[in-house]
Amino acid sequence: MCRIFRTQSCHPFSGATLILELVSINVSLPVDVQYNNNIVSTGIFKKPVNGTVEVTQSGLKGDQQVDLINHGGEHKAVYGLSTNHYDFWRNKLNAPELAYGQFGENLTITELDEARLCIGDQLQIGNCILEITQPRVPCFKLGIALDNATMPKLFVQNGATGIYFRVLQAGAISVGDQLKVIYHHPKQLSVQILFKAYFDKDFVNSGEIMALAASIDELSNEWREKVLSRLN
Repeated sequence: MCRIFRTQSCHPFSGATLILELVSINVSLPVDVQYNNNIVSTGIFKKPVNGTVEVTQSGLKGDQQVDLINHGGEHKAVYGLSTNHYDFWRNKLNAPELAYGQFGENLTITELDEARLCIGDQLQIGNCILEITQPRVPCFKLGIALDNATMPKLFVQNGATGIYFRVLQAGAISVGDQLKVIYHHPKQLSVQILFKAYFDKDFVNSGEIMALAASIDELSNEWREKVLSRLN
């Protein structure tokens, strides 16, 4: 079990507490869909739910992942996405009907900013404590969910990845709950910088970023393998 830090001494936001709001909780059970003449089982078709939802170390009650190699597990128990990204994609795709949950996120959150939040940061929501472990790298199922095969590529190019969390403290959450950053990791490697350093071939000093990422214990195993492969 990871140790929970409650100090804010390393908080980078000019002494101010960053407070976000949970605007949608989204879950799904697996469904079978047709893709390239094959039947694919997926849990990406998440829908908003009302009321209080329990959060465990495995994720949200009522939510189930199919491919536990690429989705779910301890390091990707909960996935959050900013409402700002919906504004962007509704305009970019000319799809004003895009509803919260359609990107497969469990939590839709105001101002969840990958540029300000870092690997190892801890956020409290309700009586739950979540820890940031990695950015999202979309698979082909995002294209299925949005009926657009180019979406995984567009998603990576845009760099607005959303954030995966480990659950440090289980509990219950409700729409309208505030999220507060209770610990900011001292190495201050933002989710956005990590993602760009890995995927952008023109990124300056990507090797230094990979080395920094490898030194952060809270980084997910999946991304540790990615960065180590770049360093070797």
